[in-house]
Order: sequence, then C-alpha cells, then structure tokens
Amino acid sequence: MANDKTAHWKDLLRKRLASAKPDGKTEEEKKAEETELFTKYYTDWKGGEKGEDDSFKHIPRFYYRLPAEDEVLLQKLREESRAVFLQRKSRELLDNEELQNLWFLLDKHQVPPTTGDEAMISYESFLKVGEQAGAKCKLFFTARVYAKLLHNDPYGRISIMQFFNYVMRKVWLHQTRIGLSLYDVAGQGHLRESDLENYILELIPTLPQLDGLEKSFYSFYVCTAVRKFFFFLDPLHTGKIKIQDILACSFLDDLLELRDEELSKESQESNWFSAPSALRVYGQYLNLDKDHNGMLSKEELSRYGTGTLTSVFLDRVYQECLTYDGEMDYKTYLDFVLALENRKEPAALQYIFKLLDMENKGYLNVFALNYFFRAIQEQMKIHGQEPVSFQDVKDEIFDMVKPKDPYKITLQDLVNSGQGDTVSSILIDLNGFWTYENREVLVANDTDSNTADLDDT
Repeated sequence: MANDKTAHWKDLLRKRLASAKPDGKTEEEKKAEETELFTKYYTDWKGGEKGEDDSFKHIPRFYYRLPAEDEVLLQKLREESRAVFLQRKSRELLDNEELQNLWFLLDKHQVPPTTGDEAMISYESFLKVGEQAGAKCKLFFTARVYAKLLHNDPYGRISIMQFFNYVMRKVWLHQTRIGLSLYDVAGQGHLRESDLENYILELIPTLPQLDGLEKSFYSFYVCTAVRKFFFFLDPLHTGKIKIQDILACSFLDDLLELRDEELSKESQESNWFSAPSALRVYGQYLNLDKDHNGMLSKEELSRYGTGTLTSVFLDRVYQECLTYDGEMDYKTYLDFVLALENRKEPAALQYIFKLLDMENKGYLNVFALNYFFRAIQEQMKIHGQEPVSFQDVKDEIFDMVKPKDPYKITLQDLVNSGQGDTVSSILIDLNGFWTYENREVLVANDTDSNTADLDDT
C-alpha cells in the first residue's frame, strides 16, 4: 500500500515537471531579479520610500569655500555673518551683574561647617542654586563640574570660591575667544602675524602698566610681544597660530596681568610683555648696533650677554637664520634672545639644536660635539685657562642625556633628559661651560653666604 502511494506521487511530480515551461532566464538574471524583489520587500517592511526628504540618500555638505578677493559681496556677507554670530555668543555669557547674583546665591546656600575660611556647598544645594541662577548658568551646574571640583571634603561638598573661580575662568576664556575671533580675518580659527599685531596694538590702551610707553615705541613693543607667541606656538613657521593654542598657553595671562596697576617690580621684570622688559630687550639691541644702521652684524652680536658665545656658534646663527646682506634685523634678534633666555623650553631647544646639527642629520654625533667644543677650548686658551679634555666632556654629556642610541643625541633625547639647557650652554658659551664646570664651588659659596646671613641675623 505504501509503495503504491509513493509511486503515485512520483508520477504526479514527473507530470508537473514535464508540463512546466522553461523561463529561459540565465543565472545572472535570476540573481538580479531576486535582489530586486528583496530590496522591494525590505523597503516596504522598513516603511516604504519617503521621497525627497530622505537625508540618508544624500551626503551632507561639509565644505564651503572662502570667497575670492574679487567677490566683494560674498566677503561682506561672510564678515557680517561672523560678526552677528560672535555678538550672539557674547550675549550668552554672564555679565557682571549676573556674576554678582550668582555669588549671592552661592553664599546664601552654603552648607556648614566651613573648611578653614572657605564656605562649602553640598550637591543638593548646588542643584538648587542652578535652578535659581538662570538659563545662562545651566552649563556650569552639572554633575561633571561638581565632581571635577570635589576633593577630600568628608561631607562630599565643594568650595564655593573654587566653583566661582571656575565659572569666572570659563567666562573669561569665552570672552577672550570672542575677542580674538574678531581679528581672525579669514575666519578659520587662527591668527596671522598681522592679526595678532592689530589685537595687541588695540589692547595697549587698556593696560595701565603700559601707560608710560611713548607712541613712537608702540610698533617695537608690538613686535616684541608678538614674537613670543610665534616663537613658541608656531615652531613650523606656518605664519599663523590657532586661537585655541593662544588660549591654552599662559602668555595671554602674562599680557593681561599688566591690567594690575599695583603689579610688583619683580613681576614686571620677569614678565616678557611688561614695559621694563620690552625696553630692556630693545635697549640691548640698540647698544649692540654700534654702526647705528638698525641691523646687527656677526661682530656686533658677538658682544651679546657676557660676550662669551663662540664664533663657531655665531657662524651657524648667521647661516641658518634670516639675514639681510649678512646682518640680523630686530625680529630675528628677538627669536635669538627668546631661544637663549628659555633654554629649558622645547621650542628654544629646537632652535639651538638646528644650529648644532650642521649636517641636518637630525642628531648630534661625537664629531658635532667636538666641532663646537673645540671653540670653547680655544676661548679657554685665550683667557689663559687650561683647556678641558673633550673626551671627559663628551662622556659627561652622554651620561646626562642618556640617549636611546648611545652614539647619537636627538632633539627628543635632549628634551626628555631635562638637561638640554646645560648641554647647549657647554657647547656654545664659555661662561655657560665655566658655570657648569665650577658648579660645586658655586653651590658651596652660596651655602656659605646663606649660613653667614643666618649668623648675622
């Protein structure tokens, strides 16, 4: 019986296959039809076609070219748009009255006990102040900000003063960002040298510590101030600095410190942007310029500082740095001064390393060290001193730096070692080498003098 049923189904299947007409489609056509049907059914299942509003079918525009110089209307439109945008951003910041109100609310919601002299606030009170302070303050009253300022308080509170200083700092950064952006002619988030010069020139009247400067000196002051920004923040000499980098470094703080009418004499002398510092640097330049042509020859520059820079090093300065008919202008001189006065800084070490790396190999080998130290030995002979053995100095340099390659010293090795200033002084300046060679005697003398001062008291 079962065999009869199986035979019956076989016969039916043969008849069905025999009656089926071949569709004549190739395998590729069948696959294409299958894909088309799958796409249709899948699209219907996802909700069907949505027409022209389907943003996923279009790549969003992410590049907008800058207007050309002859496209005056587009340039004006761009300038006006940026001005309106910056004004709107400025209105979003807290003004003095709102900051005073914020301080009043914080003080009102302080939670005892105080820690020393500092009033504290709990997270619950922190959130209450956030609700009352207004929409502009919302971004400051978050759990992230609270956690950032939370230290070791046993009650889980934060200092009201620290929080208020945090808000003040943020407001100041945004104000400064907007102020700098007004000078960003290209609108690309960076300032060119001329842009930064205009910013500082217009800033001078707002800095009481610069009231004594004569207007005839303004251009030299601006040049002196701008060079520090570009020397440290534009090491690749692109001719522009990111506004973000300006805000992140401490130079702007130093410059705006000159708003303080009671700034101490010591602070002024250590501040590159102060009037005494700028006059000192420019005065040194004028004193070196013996022929009064406004430029410095190699012979004139050799009297810089203590007058003990080696002639070999000065040769390299005039080979590598920008000169005009073999003489150095004030801007190039400023780079030179910034490098020698800040030898611990990576940008200054990069400047000096480029001069020491005569063959542009990217490292200093024994030959390069010997080449520069030989000039130190010659100066020692001139001054009636017994020259120190190069082998001893070479071993000390490699011991100090501890380079990855025991036969080569790279710029990164110098930076990582923290001894770059000492190594450069040994190789380029007799006075620097003498200070290093007699460091133990100098330390002993300082100790003796300090002891004598204590005895006198």
